Amino acid sequence: MTNTVSPMDKSAQVAVIGAGTMGAGIAQVAAAYGHPVILFDMNPEALERGINQIKSGLERQVSRGKMTQDALDTLMANISTATEIEALSDSKLVIEAIIEDLGIKRGLLANLEATCATDAILATNTSSISVTALGAEMKNPERLVGMHFFNPAPVMKLVEIVSGLATSQEVADLTHATATAWGKQAVYTKSTPGFIVNRVARPFYAESLRIFEEGGADLATLDQVIKGAGNFRMGPFELMDLIGHDVNYAVTCSVFDAYYQDPRFLPSLTQKALVECGRLGRKSGHGFYDYAEGADKPTAAVTTGGNAPAQVQVVGDQGVANALIERMEAKGLNVEKQASDTESYIKVGNARLCLTDGRFATEVAATGNPDTALFDLALDYNTATALAVSFADQCSEDAQQDVIGLFNALDINLSVIDDIPGLVVMRTVAMLANEASDAVNQGVCTAADADVAMRGGVNYPQGPLAWADAIGVSHVFNTLSNLQQCYGEDRYRPSALLRRKFFAGAPFHG
Repeated sequence: MTNTVSPMDKSAQVAVIGAGTMGAGIAQVAAAYGHPVILFDMNPEALERGINQIKSGLERQVSRGKMTQDALDTLMANISTATEIEALSDSKLVIEAIIEDLGIKRGLLANLEATCATDAILATNTSSISVTALGAEMKNPERLVGMHFFNPAPVMKLVEIVSGLATSQEVADLTHATATAWGKQAVYTKSTPGFIVNRVARPFYAESLRIFEEGGADLATLDQVIKGAGNFRMGPFELMDLIGHDVNYAVTCSVFDAYYQDPRFLPSLTQKALVECGRLGRKSGHGFYDYAEGADKPTAAVTTGGNAPAQVQVVGDQGVANALIERMEAKGLNVEKQASDTESYIKVGNARLCLTDGRFATEVAATGNPDTALFDLALDYNTATALAVSFADQCSEDAQQDVIGLFNALDINLSVIDDIPGLVVMRTVAMLANEASDAVNQGVCTAADADVAMRGGVNYPQGPLAWADAIGVSHVFNTLSNLQQCYGEDRYRPSALLRRKFFAGAPFHG
């Protein structure tokens, strides 16, 4: 959806309710644009902390040469504080960033309706409560909109503009235009559980948790593969430790319950156990990893050695993995290419190497060559620093050494994991794309906004639907179908929209 609406004028007063980390950050963003901003909190000490948080953050920017002292002074001059709700009466936009409690937020919104002009937009920064439910008791729910910022608000680019059932399109458009003018990447979304980001992101954690629980690989190896092959900034276990397991597990449970226990969002018993024993991650000193001073951090399993490749035979088009062949040629390996319209594999020594498609390597081997190995997806095989492979149970030791030698010749940190269907990055990305596809299919957002949201809100290296296009919609569809067959679970069912794209031979973009 293209928004051609003009943003609020800089002279319009903006109020932010709640002087915590998020509220102070939002106030800073609005003031930086030039709005007169009132930061409201009933607690004067909280207001003082909030103002000091803004000022100290800006002072660090000045000391680094990223901001002038004059700019700091101008921004701070745009912010005033208040402890009485009546001070907000002239505000054109009021953003609440208080505790995530439906009853408390509803009470605040009732006070704001009684205090502010009827044309004032009332926005909520909620990350988990239905905007529709928040507006249910309002006199004019059409002026309530979600404005979901990501922490830290001055740094993170994304803002989800959330429409409840009664939110007017005019209010959503003006809020979207204003957030965009503030330098944010604004996306439209319906008020459904998790909105875009917290819904679509669930498989990033869930798939690695499941692989770990099934003994496919250890934490450090999974984190390394996700980062080194998938190019994600953090591995799922590192990220869950950073977020806090109490928070991450609660979000998963909330989405799971909100979707009536849909198995796609099934919480992890492993993470539940961490919460129950107080291992909440960095903030408690222990989560998946131990953060105590001097504690050993586990290292990823890397397999070295192997047979030096004398020749590599490439049969057929390798699709998204063609860059891996480019890397072989750049390393000076003897690569022989053979055209084929029916087959796609890499032969090195006695081994037949294929890109994972959601089947067990053992299953693939049963249909042909027993010396079968599968390799994982990488965002860019030319620059990947790590990669996972799995071997069929039938695969000979000599063939395994041929595969190991090939990847070591390419200077890739190779992790041999158990024969897990879909490996690590492929099944994670396929599930992310599937969830994004389902959100689009249900009218929650557009394909473009789904990709913008995941890149801007959680720093994914590629939007999941653009990534699906790069892999090939058919390969993603087949991967999910094979995962569903392997596990016999509805969790991996391909989205209806993905199925349509598959049969139409069409990408999500273009």
